[in-house]
Order: sequence, then structure tokens, then C-alpha cells
Amino acid sequence: MNAIDPPLLSQGIQLALAPVFLLTAVATLVSALTSRLSRVVDRSRHLQGVLKDATHPHHDKADYRKELGHLATRGRLINTSMALVVFCGLSIGLTVLGLFFTETVSGRIQLSRLVMDTFVVGIASFSLSLLFLLVEVFVASYSIRYKE
Repeated sequence: MNAIDPPLLSQGIQLALAPVFLLTAVATLVSALTSRLSRVVDRSRHLQGVLKDATHPHHDKADYRKELGHLATRGRLINTSMALVVFCGLSIGLTVLGLFFTETVSGRIQLSRLVMDTFVVGIASFSLSLLFLLVEVFVASYSIRYKE
């Protein structure tokens, strides 16, 4: 079994840790999206309960159905954003693994194309996730302004 040169291992770890900081942003965004989604789900459950209540005035029910539509849209946007940010995390994880293996085996494995591709896909996924979050915030803001 070939021994790994300690300075080379140290350099490989340092190089591989650079994209890990992006994983901190991914974790923070997952937490924020989870919080937003839980609020959407809670409000949706509340409105569905109100709609099932036969004693509730009928004139408000149309507004509640409209709000449920906005909540459904927000839920889809949050879920899409969540899927993209998780995909980003997986891509950056593969980037880190690729960098680590490339550096620690004295260049015997050429993964530079894989590293570049996974990093670009990760950044693109993160950017798209932020875009979907922005759209969801706009939908939420619109539904607040819509109410009279």
C-alpha cells in the first residue's frame, strides 16, 4: 500500500476545505426554507380547518380559498428552492471529494473536469435556489398587500 505524503495530505485538505464554506451557506438556506415552509403548512392547515367549519361565515371562504392558492404556490416555490439547494450541497460535496482525492494521490487521478463541473453545477443550483426564494418572497408580499 502506498503511503500518502503528509505535506501533500495537508495541502489536499486545505484545498478541499475552500468550498466547504459554501456548505455553511447551504445549511443556513435549508434552515430558512424549512422555517418558511413550516409557516406555509401551518397557515394552510388553519385555513383548511376554517373552510371545513360549517359555522364560519360564507363570505370569507372565497378569500380563504384564494389565500390557499397563494400558499400552494409558495409551497411549490419553497420546495423547488429546497431541492436546488440540496442538489447544490451534494454537488459541492462531490467537489470537495474530488479536490481531496486529486491532491492526496500525488496527481495520479485526474478529476479536474469532475471538480470543475460539480462546482459550476453547485453554484448554479445555489443561484437558482436563491432566485426561487426571491420569487416566493414576492408572492408572499403580494398576498399580504392584496388583503384589504
